Amino acid sequence: MTDDTTVPHFRFFELEVVRTERIGHSFLRVTFGGGSLAEFPEFRSGGFDQSLSLFLPLPHLEHTVLPSTAEDTWFADWRAVPDAERPVMRSYTVREQRRTDTGGTEVDIDFVLHGGTSPASNWAGRAVPGSRIMAIGPAAAENKSVRFRPPAGTDALVMYADETALPAAAAILEGLPAGTPVRAVFEVPHEDDRFLSVPGGDGRDISWVVRDPATPGPERAERVREAFRALELPAARAPYAWIAGEAGTVREVRRHLVQERSVDRRAVRFTGYWRLGASEEQLLAEAYAGRAPSEDPDSAL
Repeated sequence: MTDDTTVPHFRFFELEVVRTERIGHSFLRVTFGGGSLAEFPEFRSGGFDQSLSLFLPLPHLEHTVLPSTAEDTWFADWRAVPDAERPVMRSYTVREQRRTDTGGTEVDIDFVLHGGTSPASNWAGRAVPGSRIMAIGPAAAENKSVRFRPPAGTDALVMYADETALPAAAAILEGLPAGTPVRAVFEVPHEDDRFLSVPGGDGRDISWVVRDPATPGPERAERVREAFRALELPAARAPYAWIAGEAGTVREVRRHLVQERSVDRRAVRFTGYWRLGASEEQLLAEAYAGRAPSEDPDSAL
């Protein structure tokens, strides 16, 4: 009998840029290929918000080189690289995955273009076919990076996503059984990003909030709450909520659903993809130090 504890859940991949496509005012789709993707599990078999971490080269480098990919030491080895030389690590969800006519595998990842201050945005904007990066992702379809897990009997879905979570939300909507009632609020930074790659359909009520970049964090969260208060939730015995995006807004949406809409907190899956005022490096350090907010449905609001 195989001991499951010895089976790795994650592995490293070398990804090669196949093409890029501007798909909206704020989004750039990068399609990756490469021989190592033959080992990438079909993400729809494990979940629709499958994430992986990309290691992006610094601006003066063309490709990513990691000091180690050893399972037990890669993180410490990566952290030990001087700041001026360390590849930038950022987490993204897979928007789409397909088999090519030649039998290879491609994955699409949608990058939000933030301007000159974002390492990931800067890299995506200059990526060309042939550029290579490293990634750490799932070795098996069932893994901890899949968070959308509605229980059996779920009869409606409530969603919130900002632009960072919109690719995952779109993949989730594509995979839902036909006729599943959906109520969603999606927040984007520009009017032209509305309806971007988000499947509609009968029973789906989707509201869009176009964010004013000058709006402070608390006012931003309040606009999203007001959009939710205007939604008429479907009459359902077992609704499930998936909310993801900026951590402070996610927290307020969760509070609204549980306290004002009486959604069972155990049926609310919430994920802070980022946090206002914090870099991903800070969030990563907090996670490894055990100070990251819990996603446990029973945790305190």
